[in-house]
Amino acid sequence: MSQVSALTPTARVAPPLFALAIFTSAALVFMVEPLIAKLILPKLGGSPAVWNTSMVFFQAALLAGYAYAHLLQRVKSLHVQVAVHMGLLVVAALALPLRVNGLLGDPPPGQPIAWLLGTLTFSIGAPFAVLSATAPLLQAWYARVRAGQPDAENPYTLYAASNLGSFVSLLAYPALIEPLMRLSTQRMMWTGGYGLFLILVAVLGWMSWQARAEAPAEPLTRSAPIPWREKAIWVLLSAAPSSLMLGVTLHLTMDVASAPFLWVIPLALYLLTFVLAFSAKPLLPAPYVLIAQAILGGLALSLTAFSLGGWPVQFALSVLTFFVTALMCHQALAARRPPADRLTEFYLLLAFGGVVGGVFNALIAPVIFHDVYEYAIVLVLVALARPWGHGRLTIAQSVCACVSLLMSVLTYGMFALMYASPDFVSVMAKLPFTPNAWSTAEFIAHILLSMAALCAFMVRDRAPVFVVTLAAIALGAQMAGGRNDWIHSERSFFGVLRVSQGDYAPYEGKYNLMQNGTTLHGAQIINPKFRCHPMTYYAPATPIGQAVMMVQKRPQEGVDIGVVGLGSGALASYRRKHDTLTYFEIDPKVLHFAENPRLFTYISNCAEGPVNVVLGDARLSLHKQPAGKFDILVVDAFSSDSVPTHLLTTEALREYLRVLKPNGVVLLHLSNRNLEITSSSIATARAVGAPVLAQLYMEPDGSYYLWAISTEAVVLARSPEALKDFAADPRWRQAPKVKTAPWTDDYTNLIGALWRHATQKQVVIPPSPPLPEDIAKPKS
Repeated sequence: MSQVSALTPTARVAPPLFALAIFTSAALVFMVEPLIAKLILPKLGGSPAVWNTSMVFFQAALLAGYAYAHLLQRVKSLHVQVAVHMGLLVVAALALPLRVNGLLGDPPPGQPIAWLLGTLTFSIGAPFAVLSATAPLLQAWYARVRAGQPDAENPYTLYAASNLGSFVSLLAYPALIEPLMRLSTQRMMWTGGYGLFLILVAVLGWMSWQARAEAPAEPLTRSAPIPWREKAIWVLLSAAPSSLMLGVTLHLTMDVASAPFLWVIPLALYLLTFVLAFSAKPLLPAPYVLIAQAILGGLALSLTAFSLGGWPVQFALSVLTFFVTALMCHQALAARRPPADRLTEFYLLLAFGGVVGGVFNALIAPVIFHDVYEYAIVLVLVALARPWGHGRLTIAQSVCACVSLLMSVLTYGMFALMYASPDFVSVMAKLPFTPNAWSTAEFIAHILLSMAALCAFMVRDRAPVFVVTLAAIALGAQMAGGRNDWIHSERSFFGVLRVSQGDYAPYEGKYNLMQNGTTLHGAQIINPKFRCHPMTYYAPATPIGQAVMMVQKRPQEGVDIGVVGLGSGALASYRRKHDTLTYFEIDPKVLHFAENPRLFTYISNCAEGPVNVVLGDARLSLHKQPAGKFDILVVDAFSSDSVPTHLLTTEALREYLRVLKPNGVVLLHLSNRNLEITSSSIATARAVGAPVLAQLYMEPDGSYYLWAISTEAVVLARSPEALKDFAADPRWRQAPKVKTAPWTDDYTNLIGALWRHATQKQVVIPPSPPLPEDIAKPKS
């Protein structure tokens, strides 16, 4: 039984102060992540890839901080450690207050990854890395201050305090900080927090110093070196949850349901698993977590490519699977943690694993995969972290493994025949289960893959066999969910663009539909009879179509049209011989799709003249345009749920008005499934002194599919005279009074927009009365 030393006065007050300091450092780290991303927003927009790439930077900076802490711990003198760390904290403060460093200029179009990583490095790299190093350093100092006490040998419980601070800060930012504070206030608050933290670390450094003077203790016993195999296991166990966190976020955004702040949920759960795994008394025992992971992992893989139960079921299943899988890995890490003298080395390798997972998802996967495959791949491979078992499989386990593989192979083969053989499709169509062949095949696949997952569960404690069965299930599900209607798919920094093809009798043939994840970007009928009719939001009956045609009716030979957001290029069909049309598009892949005649021909066949496309962020690109250039500027960038809020601020609207001719108009297309952004847009327009009209077009009953869809929009101009023809049209109404605060580059409130939509406390715009020409049906 080891002897417990008497506590010195300094050591008695150490635990709460160390926990507070570690909590504070983690809170500052996880507040600065969304804060600096918001500062960079006007440069890159709101793509989920911006967040994933930023996470790679934060993980790399964390690795740098942990490497520095590990090296500093090799210095035997605690006096030197304290002095060096305090010095670096002061030097890093020279980068404050927080701001985006402009050394690298504007981001290049297409692949701005290097620009983003470089800008983050110059803007926040030093303070972030030094803050990240504080947690392992303070834990090591804690072990020295508490030398001779039982908790000195297990400072890992402070790791839970670190992750709790991260968790609280992460949830507080979108829920409280962003809605209640301006960006400038947030910057100064964070800078002030950094200063207070510096003082707190100075106090703890002095306490550690004083504790050594009051009761000099022998250094912690140096344990045996960690084998390289064990280090590799640490890295892999850390890499898998990191990869899954980014993978499940992208999977949900692309294939399940796009919603604001979706990234918060996986990241919050990721941090929560650290808290649970490294707490002194684990809340969820590891054996139960292993059972839950086996059930959910197989089930999630079997349904990866399906929409069974709708998006709420898919969302809940994906998030729960990620949670138990990450917890399984982190519990395995907690069980393998080394003695306290190897603490900084352990954290260094954990951080390295986080970087490995992040780099794979954010930098490698978009290059080698044309779709979001990395989520399923890692979900399969992470099963290697499960128990491997010993000896041969029992007869029951062997039978279950074989049946699981057979069910997956049958699923794969059935859909391979469906894609390759029309005769087989005809046979499937005759089966009585569902109305058509593909629905029947999907019904059968659900049964087969569910049986495969159930049988795979029986070999859950034989990791290699379990992995093989899961891989087979994933392949079968991927083949079954391959969407026979997809004709083209490409992946870029900004997401996964897909074009599907449907057949609709009223169009006398097929139509193509462009989507980025679950967000619609345009459609076109292939039949030459209707090919040049702009569909969806851009039809002549919608506010967008009305606005363009109204400006074209003015007494002038041609009009200059500007459009933010290219999509399928539908507005090109309005370009007449004497008009000009300029698109502003951030994603080069969208341009590739719109100009590909196999997919869309609005630009190549329907425009009566050349169409100019400027690549890059719209605000940066418009800033380079001469004043008074456009008769109408259509801003169509808000239908997704990664809303580029920097395009809806007072600064943005002033830029739009600057590039207008004296009688020009700006149209903001504000249709959105999850956000009520109309009231904030009206408030912002009034804040810049612009008159504003609004319209809500409701698709008439009996309209043909995608011919013209419900659209919400506002128009604004420099003066009321520029809107006289709009005001004379009964479909356009004076915008109602709103209580929402105007948005600026210094203040936006997406939580408020989400809340207004969820509670239906949104601005009320009466639907526009339909006119005879609004009948949303094609005319031969």
